[in-house]
Amino acid sequence: MARSSTPGKTSADHVYEGIRRGIFDKTLRSGQRLPEISIAKEYNVSRTPVREALRRLENEGLVQIVPGWGACLASPTKQEIIDTYEVRGNLEVMAIRKASRLITPLQLCMLQEQIDNERKAFEEKDLELYMNVNDAFHQIIADSSGNSTLAGYVKNILSRTYVQTIFFESFFNFADNPSLEEHIRLLEALKEHDEAKCVKLMQEHIRLAMEALRQ
Repeated sequence: MARSSTPGKTSADHVYEGIRRGIFDKTLRSGQRLPEISIAKEYNVSRTPVREALRRLENEGLVQIVPGWGACLASPTKQEIIDTYEVRGNLEVMAIRKASRLITPLQLCMLQEQIDNERKAFEEKDLELYMNVNDAFHQIIADSSGNSTLAGYVKNILSRTYVQTIFFESFFNFADNPSLEEHIRLLEALKEHDEAKCVKLMQEHIRLAMEALRQ
């Protein structure tokens, strides 16, 4: 059945949002092929906006486009994700070490806002919102480090883990939310400007995330 378009959005926007939604609600699976002709027919558009949408998704790391073969959803291995988390852990420990000394009252308020948003995402079982909020929380800490280069590396690694982990639905369990309590403890340690405590909590936070993936 052809899908209707939304006023104010281009055909490419419509296709992009539809495929992205399919990734998050698991109607599309890791490694699945995305034939342009089939997608164009499904959304009642030409192949040009389909190509544009697929390129946008490729830029986000959600889609892989192979010349002469076509497009498919990304298919990261569990080990690739664990390796990425290892790098992320080292970057975030460096960031929070600096942030523990430099974080401002405004940035502390911003972290509290993200914790409130995380509660909402958990209650609504909204995976996309949950991941966006989680990334925002960690990016605020990185920005608080006062080192723009470091913050840029953290932004890059957060984007990479965001893309990689959405394909592992077992990683997300809305029956409980241990990361919320971990984020609350991190915020409290930052309010106290306790560098050693901040570092220890961040190391534990990343370690527990890696363990969840291994299981």
